[in-house]
Amino acid sequence: MESTVTAFASAPDDEGASGYRVPPHNIEAEQALLGAILVNNESYDRVASFLEPRHFFDALHGRIYEASAKLITAGHLASPVTLKNFFERDEALAEIGGPQYLARLAGAATTIINAEEYARAIYTLAIRRELIQVSIDMHTRAYDAPVDDTPAAQILDAEQALYQLAEQGKYEGGFRNFYESLKGAVDMAAAAYERDGGLSGISSGLRDLDQKLGGLQPSDLIILAGRPSMGKTALATNIAFNAAKAYKAEHLADGTVSVKDGAIVGFFSLEMSAEQLATRLLAEQSGVPSERIRRGKIDEDEFHRLVDASRELQSIPLYIDDTGGLTIATLAARARRLKRQRGLGMLDIDYLQLLSGGGKYGDNRVQEVTQITTGLKALAKELNVPILALSQLSRQVEARDDKRPQLSDLRESGSIEQDADVVMFVFREEYYVQRKEPREGTPEHLAWQEEMGKVHGLAEVIIGKQRHGPTGTVKMQFQADVTRFGDHIQDDHMPEERY
Repeated sequence: MESTVTAFASAPDDEGASGYRVPPHNIEAEQALLGAILVNNESYDRVASFLEPRHFFDALHGRIYEASAKLITAGHLASPVTLKNFFERDEALAEIGGPQYLARLAGAATTIINAEEYARAIYTLAIRRELIQVSIDMHTRAYDAPVDDTPAAQILDAEQALYQLAEQGKYEGGFRNFYESLKGAVDMAAAAYERDGGLSGISSGLRDLDQKLGGLQPSDLIILAGRPSMGKTALATNIAFNAAKAYKAEHLADGTVSVKDGAIVGFFSLEMSAEQLATRLLAEQSGVPSERIRRGKIDEDEFHRLVDASRELQSIPLYIDDTGGLTIATLAARARRLKRQRGLGMLDIDYLQLLSGGGKYGDNRVQEVTQITTGLKALAKELNVPILALSQLSRQVEARDDKRPQLSDLRESGSIEQDADVVMFVFREEYYVQRKEPREGTPEHLAWQEEMGKVHGLAEVIIGKQRHGPTGTVKMQFQADVTRFGDHIQDDHMPEERY
């Protein structure tokens, strides 16, 4: 049967002939599926979760499918007889025999067993046609783009269109038998049992933090907040490096990759340059203070430590994007691209308030941040990776005697607190005590020295919210000169400090 729809514009054939190729389609499969639905309406239930009227090449077939769907979902029978009233004046149907065509479809019906296979063939061909249309749109836009339509914007839109198309090309979804969900939970527990440290998520490389969180969980949005100079970026880079360093994967026979430990990490550094971030990591791993690295004031031993650390850093799967002023849409597109090209197991963003929503919000920053946090949570679920996003705290923390942060201190806190699966705060009391140093030689200075001895090199990570586990405080060590966090050392193991 000849199609009743005119194909959209398509490219000339490979030989350069004046004719045009017909987009991929299978009219016989469409007829067989419609016939199966008209004979046994249960066929519709097998394909309704992924097949839509727009997926049919023949527009008439799409209308028949849509009319059948309306009747079936309303609890009525869809058959050649009940559909007759819908198509009595349909010109396309009249050209091929009128309502009798519906009866011919039912007469040539395939069995209900084959219905899903025919539907998948129709769906696959529809995705191929959409892919052709995306390429045509790219071709036309590139030729006729106005001056203000930059190539970068065209590439971004093309990437988004292709990724959306890739996400559509999946049959998964809908309800699952509880046994399947239970099996997934048991498999996750088994993987945690076999993994070092017994974690179900990605290890942060910090023992006490991992015990509280169970690792960084896939699809979670994790907010790490703190006032300036508390060490947010340092902790984020420590976690990113530890995850990337621990990365172990196995290439399976079917071409897929099974990650055994660690993660490929993408780091969006919106505040610091990639070189500054690399210097921090180099200082952390070599033990040479970053200030001395920048000024070149290092001895021969330190130089060799830098060389050794740089070799180790070169081999880890850590990718840095230091583009400033990104929109949430651009960030998402680049994260998807990294996952396609390299793989992706974890995403870090430093920091949330430097992102923009991309819309026109005027002075309504709260609404814009809501779009950003909602977009980040959706991206975490879409890519099935944990996203660690840093966030600034409001100045009201400084006005309190106890400067330990809490959830209400988050800037534009409503959406951040609501969308996040985990909210953590970095707090270093040493920072505040150090700023209160009295004049030397006074009794107050002796008391200050004693207080500094209690807080020097200590940090707290306060877990203010966690969907999967408990809240509470994790104590850590912090080496400010090399911006490195480590597991807490008991007091009787601490070295003596002088001030």
